[in-house]
Amino acid sequence: DTITREFTATDDCGNATSATQTITIIDTTAPVLTIPADYTAECSDAHPMDDASATDNCGEVTIEVVTTTVDGLCTSDYTIIREFTATDDCGNASSATQTITIVDTTSPVWDAFEPNVTVECTDGDENSILYLPITASDNCGDVTYSVTGICASGGCPYSMIRFWTATDECGNSTETEQYVSLYDVTAPELTVPADFFVDADAADC
Repeated sequence: DTITREFTATDDCGNATSATQTITIIDTTAPVLTIPADYTAECSDAHPMDDASATDNCGEVTIEVVTTTVDGLCTSDYTIIREFTATDDCGNASSATQTITIVDTTSPVWDAFEPNVTVECTDGDENSILYLPITASDNCGDVTYSVTGICASGGCPYSMIRFWTATDECGNSTETEQYVSLYDVTAPELTVPADFFVDADAADC
């Protein structure tokens, strides 16, 4: 804005002199911008996207935000970058960036299962028994499993220890073990020749 001030000096005889003063009002001060603090959060936690605020020395302020997501090493590991820009009526602007780091540091949790299992050996061969299902739940993603088994005792019953590992998409893992006893409680099926009759007269004596 411009303010023009015209001064006129007049003496007693009416002689006058005039002069003009020009005052130019300018705004070169950018708004003061306040943004949310950076933070790190677990992928399963809340991720608040709080607003920014700004004040200006002369007028109204408009705040814009541009959000960018940067992938990390796994699906549940990433960074959110929020760039805020506050602009006043005269085009003076201030910018600042908030960084939100999302991490997955939580291992899967085993669902309820029976730690000691007894099965009939006819329920399946050793390999199928080895993979009796045990499951785990993860806070953010899918779970993959690996299992190994060792023989604890042979004969009847046959005992096995299974060592399970559950791993999520970010490499967090947890382990557990299960004891399996194989019993054979089924009697053999006996097949005998059929009954028959022989004529005594025809037999060699």
